Amino acid sequence: MLFSRYSPQASTLSRCKLTRLSTAQTNLRVQKIVTVVAVLLFAIKITAWWLTSSVSILTDALESTVNVVAGFISLYSLYVSAKPRDLDHPYGHGKAEFLSAAFEGSMITIAGAIIIYESIKSLRDPKTLKGLDMGILLVAITAVINYVTGWYCVKTGKKNNSLALVASGKHLQTDTFSTIGIIIGLILIYITGWKKLDGIVAIGFALFIMYTGYTIIRQSVEGIMDKADTELLSKLVDFLNRNRNTNWIDVHNVRIIKYGSVLHLDAHLTVPWYLNVHQAHAEIDQLSALIKKEFGEAVELFVHTDGCLDFSCYICSVKDCHVRKHAQKERVEWTVENLISNRKHGYFSEAVK
Repeated sequence: MLFSRYSPQASTLSRCKLTRLSTAQTNLRVQKIVTVVAVLLFAIKITAWWLTSSVSILTDALESTVNVVAGFISLYSLYVSAKPRDLDHPYGHGKAEFLSAAFEGSMITIAGAIIIYESIKSLRDPKTLKGLDMGILLVAITAVINYVTGWYCVKTGKKNNSLALVASGKHLQTDTFSTIGIIIGLILIYITGWKKLDGIVAIGFALFIMYTGYTIIRQSVEGIMDKADTELLSKLVDFLNRNRNTNWIDVHNVRIIKYGSVLHLDAHLTVPWYLNVHQAHAEIDQLSALIKKEFGEAVELFVHTDGCLDFSCYICSVKDCHVRKHAQKERVEWTVENLISNRKHGYFSEAVK
């Protein structure tokens, strides 16, 4: 048996560290843009509310307050998560992003509850709205800016595996959709003159905002608890099936954990028992290089190699094996279930420790 960490060569490790640093700097730069945009949009929405006295626009302004606070918190969390690993944090500081996203989700949910409270007050005592034309124009401008910024944030966050950036981007996009609904409501109020519609629209989108906050909190807790990412595992399994090597008799005990923008992957690789240390290590390097080519440089692999046993012959496709005990009888299709299992693959998929 052989334990190996990916990329023993110093040059490869240096390249990996530079890639992670570049990714962290990109995440920080994007979050700075998001924070500046949040402050700008808050000022515009407050101006629109002051001009119109609309509780719907106040709804948007209150959520923008959350955007500003959450933006600074996300900025700090990305700064922390970008710090290199140390003795106290051997896997780095990436989990800080989950805490940031959880806080942001909580802030969104609280903002939704406040909006509902203000909307109910508005329904009981509706106010006469004024300056709706200018208010609608200002809010529409914020919607466009929000969506473009949110789209860029989500795109970058997914590319760099940053939950904090994805959460910020989705928050901005959610704000855009709620703003569009509010604009429609304001236009209807402008046409019909029905004052109570202002409060009704605000309540509807407050509920939508609270649901978004709940989903962000749930994803954050799942990340903190290291819940298995079945979508990512499925992609990995499909990729390995398409690129499996003859000497890779089976892969099992696969684990994937996210630490901010870094993916940490553990796996057991069964290879022919007669390979020497250098040959077995070459198989690990090939597996690692394939995975990093597909999933990016911010992947950290720890691979444990097992030598094959007699029952492995039934599923082994190595040609002209001089120590084969049995003829190959099947080719085991790798699945999420048999890759995450802590058992070698056996004849007719029978699990054998």
